[in-house]
Amino acid sequence: MKTVIAGGTGFLGRALVPSLARDGRDILILTRQSPPPVGSHGARYITWSPTGSIGSWAAELRDAAAIVNLAGESIAARRWSSGQKRRILDSRLQATRSLVAAVRAAPHPPQVFINASAVGYYGPLGSEIVTEEQTAGSDFLASVCVQWESEAVRGMPSSTRVACIRTGLVLDKEGGALPQMLLPFKLGGGGPLGSGRQYWPWIHRDDWIALVGWTIDTSAASGALNATAPNPVTNAEFAKALGRVLHRPAFMPAPAFALRLALGEMADALLLSGQRAVPAKAERLGFTFRFSRLEDALQAIFDRR
Repeated sequence: MKTVIAGGTGFLGRALVPSLARDGRDILILTRQSPPPVGSHGARYITWSPTGSIGSWAAELRDAAAIVNLAGESIAARRWSSGQKRRILDSRLQATRSLVAAVRAAPHPPQVFINASAVGYYGPLGSEIVTEEQTAGSDFLASVCVQWESEAVRGMPSSTRVACIRTGLVLDKEGGALPQMLLPFKLGGGGPLGSGRQYWPWIHRDDWIALVGWTIDTSAASGALNATAPNPVTNAEFAKALGRVLHRPAFMPAPAFALRLALGEMADALLLSGQRAVPAKAERLGFTFRFSRLEDALQAIFDRR
């Protein structure tokens, strides 16, 4: 099965590629790097420029069975100026439009199109349990996710199944948010952020990878899918679990005002609010999480050599 991954050189893509390759898939990665990097795990790299239309790269999609779209500007790369917010949105919309246009032009469209999204779709919420049936929020991240998912569905051939993976906080020590959290704990100053009452829906990176592979192979997996572990925790509970695993104290709170001063709007969206999102649809369709409890996930991450 030929599988195309857009954004395959990022934190999630780098781990997804070898997993899909081990399953015997022919992997093609679309990258903006020119010249493209040397292939690994048998993957091939093709340079593309996702401007909202198709280019010569689109010919490579003609015989693809699955497309995974992870392309987009990092949400947390830098402070959210008006220009950065525009780049976050436009990078996602243009990449998705380009891929959808290529699918529509293909004589044999792929069986499945998996589009990245995020639990930010739901906006900041309290302690209510959030499934895929929850309506969208109204803040910046929610607006990005709504438009992003709409582009993935709009104009897609009816023969191509579309799944939007609404991802929570992906945990791994090689990248993502977790390595950035470690220094305060190692210095003995770790603790909750703000009130600590906000829910952080998390997922071990191995489970995220497994969920994507399962979604490719599961014909009933379509529409929105929450990529979060079954047991989300509050930020205070997260800090305590991380402190226990690291054998460090976790009682020093980071005041909300200090985080807002340092990060601006991004602090509220990414750190001081959250959603108690659960993977209702994936579990109903039979997906089994390897790591359903946070402390087990963290222990596995830090025990890994």
